Amino acid sequence: MPTLSTLSLALLFIISVTTTTTAHNITHILDKSPEFSTFNHYLTLTHLAGEINRRQTITVCAVDNAAMSALIAKGLSLVTIKNVLSLHVFADYFGSKKLHQITKGSTSTATMYQATGEAPGTTGYVHITDLKGGKVQFTPEDNTSQNDVVYVKSILELPYNISVIQISSILNSPEAEAPTSAPDLNLTSLLQRDGCKSFYDLLSTSGAIGTFLSTVDGGVTVFCPSDDAVTAFAPKYKNLTTDEKTSLLLYHGVPVYNSMGMLRSSNGLTNTLATEGGKKYDFTVQNDGEDVKLKTTVVTALITGTVVDEEPVAIYKVDKVLQPRELFKGAKVVADAPAPAPKSAKKKKVAKKGSTAAADAPGPDSASDYTDDGAADQKANSGGRVVASVVTSLFFVAAFVL
Repeated sequence: MPTLSTLSLALLFIISVTTTTTAHNITHILDKSPEFSTFNHYLTLTHLAGEINRRQTITVCAVDNAAMSALIAKGLSLVTIKNVLSLHVFADYFGSKKLHQITKGSTSTATMYQATGEAPGTTGYVHITDLKGGKVQFTPEDNTSQNDVVYVKSILELPYNISVIQISSILNSPEAEAPTSAPDLNLTSLLQRDGCKSFYDLLSTSGAIGTFLSTVDGGVTVFCPSDDAVTAFAPKYKNLTTDEKTSLLLYHGVPVYNSMGMLRSSNGLTNTLATEGGKKYDFTVQNDGEDVKLKTTVVTALITGTVVDEEPVAIYKVDKVLQPRELFKGAKVVADAPAPAPKSAKKKKVAKKGSTAAADAPGPDSASDYTDDGAADQKANSGGRVVASVVTSLFFVAAFVL
């Protein structure tokens, strides 16, 4: 008969499974409250929503439309507004109960603004003070004279994953509101830095750069092989025809903007700039935790860094040259061979000479091509199904043992 400690361990396991598979979508959470529609809109516009959805422990301090109007009236650039709103996202969980039970009445917490590295020193921290009378005050590190921002109410709490609360007004930070120059979105200059120079030279020499430049206005994502990767691939590249070289280079571009958050959540087949007519020239995007891999059935490349991620342009460095199956069929990865049959299986026939044993692995279902919000929903739903399955199995086991 199972002991109490055994059952306790089983229960703890169930709890750990349910907490680690929780997913959230800040856009959908705030959609239910129209008074936060402007705040919600700017979370999406600045791509902070995707960053929030990827974090497992976080607190979002939302402000209503009136407070956002005061911020917008300052005429700040979108990049600067992103810094300001980043200050309203804490890298820790603060539900209503925790806010009113702060040890010694005061604490400081790091924000997403601090995590970006844009905040000099400790200016990306916010002080939280539990005042007498039930009020909780929030004060930016670099503006200690601001004492009018207080806790209003809880919007949603999923301990200890995400807490969405309302505060009375915008946190005013001189550093966060300092003018920030717009990022350089000149594709030509961007591709010539941060280890992409060799790839850019190939684009320029082949003329493929023109296709990339023509897609910028509508959005483009470039997967740039590192200089070392291009050097290692040079012998194979030299053996391609002119048209094949162009197709290979275009294969490294996607004609839409994809933020890192979108790549991490929207797994599946992706068309490229080389896709035309019956020529698929696609690859599969697959996330592995925080890592994102691109699988072509010939090679699997890992995204190793970000050159720029500002709509409508995203450029990511990859550790290998992407090789499409249309050009490198002979290098195709085959499925693992079946395990040998036991010696007693005497009637096993040997395949005829010349027959093919491996077929292309089926690609992901086309339904995997969905929006950022849809991806989060699907992730949450699939997580729920996994939890339900695990929990049901454990309870059946416990019942059987008892």
